[in-house]
Order: sequence, then structure tokens, then C-alpha cells
Amino acid sequence: MDFNGVIINDERIQMKLYQDIFKDEGFEMTEEQYLACTGMDDTSFIKHQFNRAEKELSEDKIKELIEKKSELWRKAIDKEMPVCEGVENFIRKCSQRFAMGIASRANRADIEYVLNKIGVRDCFTKIIGSEDVTENKPSPQAYLACFKYLDERRTAAGHHPLVHKECVVIEDAPQGIQGGKNAGMATLGVTNTFEAEVLRQAGADAVTKTLVDWMPESIVRVFSKTA
Repeated sequence: MDFNGVIINDERIQMKLYQDIFKDEGFEMTEEQYLACTGMDDTSFIKHQFNRAEKELSEDKIKELIEKKSELWRKAIDKEMPVCEGVENFIRKCSQRFAMGIASRANRADIEYVLNKIGVRDCFTKIIGSEDVTENKPSPQAYLACFKYLDERRTAAGHHPLVHKECVVIEDAPQGIQGGKNAGMATLGVTNTFEAEVLRQAGADAVTKTLVDWMPESIVRVFSKTA
């Protein structure tokens, strides 16, 4: 599973925070410019936006802005945790049948913070965050790293090895869908951030408005056809 836009519906919050931060730095960022960069980690995102605005940027400045955004983000979600509809129940039920991991370019500390807040941290065997990979989606690196760990855990327990095409990636952005496809996995797009057609054009095998009605049996029924 991806994190932002799949587990926590915070893409608009992130965008507004960055718009305010960049405005303080002397330039504007549109919604289109933000959405074009989904799948990037904070460092890559900030570098991209400063480069676009032809602004000077230092490593110390990057660190300062990331810390500022993370602090503001936590204050914003603490007021009202914007968990995606039905996702807690979905995660709980699926974790009883499937090995589950998160492959995200968000900071691992922020991911852990939310999962612990909503009580589902124990459902995930592995969390891949921005610290664990060097490439942004649509690179498959994050999903392949998560797959490798889950496969090693599975085989160590005496089970048959995992196969890429038997894995399902859940994403809200076209870059993430492409990353999942590039990893050789099936993909389920959730329309929390982008329209269904955008996700289908990116290669999503199935698209849904919400995970409310998706249960383990639904995953098996739909994606056994794509394996």
C-alpha cells in the first residue's frame, strides 16, 4: 500500500502547507504543479519546486523546510485525522490473510506516527519510507524493496516464495500505479486524489472510489484474473 492518499487522505493538506511555505520563500506553486510531483520524497519535491522557481537552495534550507512542513502537518492532522474512508477496517481484515507492507516516499517517522494513532501499525510487516530508497515513483524501487523483505520473511517461515504478479499494489496517483506495474504487480487505484480515468490510463487493473467494500475475498476474486 501507498501511504499518502491511500491510508491518510492528506494530499490537499500537504499541498496547502507547501503552498504557504513556498509563498514565504517568495514564489507560488499551483495545484497542477503539486500533483505533477506526487510520488516524490520531500527532498526531491523541494528541489524540484525551487529549481522551477529559479531560487537558490542549500541542504540546510531543505532540512529546515522539511522539518517545518512535518511539524505543521502533524498539527493539522492531530486536529482531525483525515483517514481514508474504510481503510482501517480494510487493513485489519486483509492483514489476517495477506502479508502487508507500505511502500511510500513519505518519511518513515510520519508513517509510523499515523499508523500508531489509528491503531493499525501491527498489521504491516514492513514499512518502506523515503529513508529506505533513492528513486521516486514511477520507479519500482520502493515496491521491490518491500516485496524482497516480505518474500524473505515468507520463505524463512517455510512457505513458497512470493511471485511479483501475485502481489497487489494500492495507489492513489498515476506515478504510483506505474511504479507498481513496473514492479510486475497488479494495481488497484483509489480515486482520493486523481480521477478514475487518470489511474486507468496509468495502467490500473482496477479502480475504486473507496476501500469500504473491499475485503480479502474481493482482492482474490478481482486480482486472480490478472495474475
